[in-house]
Amino acid sequence: MNDLAESVAQAFIRAINRQDADALAELMTEQHRFIDGMGTAFEGRETLRRGWTKYFQMVPDYTVAVDETFCDGPVVAMLGTAQGTYAPHGEVKPENHWTTPTAFRAFIQDGKVAEWRVYCDNEPMRQRMAKSV
Repeated sequence: MNDLAESVAQAFIRAINRQDADALAELMTEQHRFIDGMGTAFEGRETLRRGWTKYFQMVPDYTVAVDETFCDGPVVAMLGTAQGTYAPHGEVKPENHWTTPTAFRAFIQDGKVAEWRVYCDNEPMRQRMAKSV
């Protein structure tokens, strides 16, 4: 189970790094649950497809670098960094770029991501957003 779970979680990261909301949705269970760094939960594959699509419009160069991965059966934990550039009107400006340490917890069920949880400090992104208001 560890190999399959890790493989699915890595595929999810690769889809994130391609900003491919459709590929992410294909890797999700129908009842997929996403919990952001603030603890807010969102549910449903189609809800999350739309959410990722909007996020990639807002942060078109969003990427994740994974430094360490730990598996325990269906649970995969990944540690690394996330980075991107807040682009409120589609314009990517260097001063709106941010990087933050992050961790992800994936629960894999039947070869799909049933839950994806993000642990990170959202303050770098919030600061860029506040400056753009």
